[in-house]
Amino acid sequence: MSAEIWGPRWDSANGLAKQWMEACVAKQSLVVLAADRYTMDGLRSLLDEVSESVVALKTHVDLVVDWTAQAWVEFCEVAHSRGMLIFEDRKFADIGKISRDQMGGVYDIRSWSDLVTAHLISGPDIVTGLQEGWKDVGRNGGVLLLAQMSSRGNLLDEDYTDIVVSVGKENDGVFGFIGNGSQPEGLRELRKQAGDKMIWTPGVNLATGDGEMGQRYGDPYEAVLAGSDGIIVGSGIHRANDPAHAASSYASASWRGLLERY
Repeated sequence: MSAEIWGPRWDSANGLAKQWMEACVAKQSLVVLAADRYTMDGLRSLLDEVSESVVALKTHVDLVVDWTAQAWVEFCEVAHSRGMLIFEDRKFADIGKISRDQMGGVYDIRSWSDLVTAHLISGPDIVTGLQEGWKDVGRNGGVLLLAQMSSRGNLLDEDYTDIVVSVGKENDGVFGFIGNGSQPEGLRELRKQAGDKMIWTPGVNLATGDGEMGQRYGDPYEAVLAGSDGIIVGSGIHRANDPAHAASSYASASWRGLLERY
């Protein structure tokens, strides 16, 4: 069924991309939950409520105020057991060697994350460094390069996007790109450029418009139609009165967009 849903991209996808595609088909969802709760109990509760509709968790491990290594490992094991990838939104930007070292350190990101974000501003060696970090502990992972941003006044112009995509689409360590879900036209262009690489998009909400501190929101269904392969949703789910129902609504919108896109 995955091949039927994803079409020719299924045949050309690497292992991690296929894992994502299969998980999306299994849950009929393209939802990446920005799990922005800052205690372990809050995260566990959210996971219990929404796991049936969520295919990946976007984390900021350094924001969890009562974080311990053991509690975090157990949390990630539960998420993986429920069919979710773990995506640490670290936005690495340093040189390759430092980025490799940062994959270790206190949080040991390399040991539990499946995906991380990075800027290409320091050059392509950052991807090599991050991949070496996973290799240091015998794991495979993927890098999402920021090609677009959804925040007001960001500096990622079209020329920068073109360079990021040109470099990233030829690099096996790059899982895909972060696009702007609030701008479908720009997202369509990114889809044309990105080839078979994945595009995940923040800046989507069923309530479209402006959000807090310069964030902008577009419709998740429109974002998937335009080319998104994963919609990153935060407050629309975790601040909802009924997070489970909200997650299901986003899953339905994203799945409908994927079926109509192909």
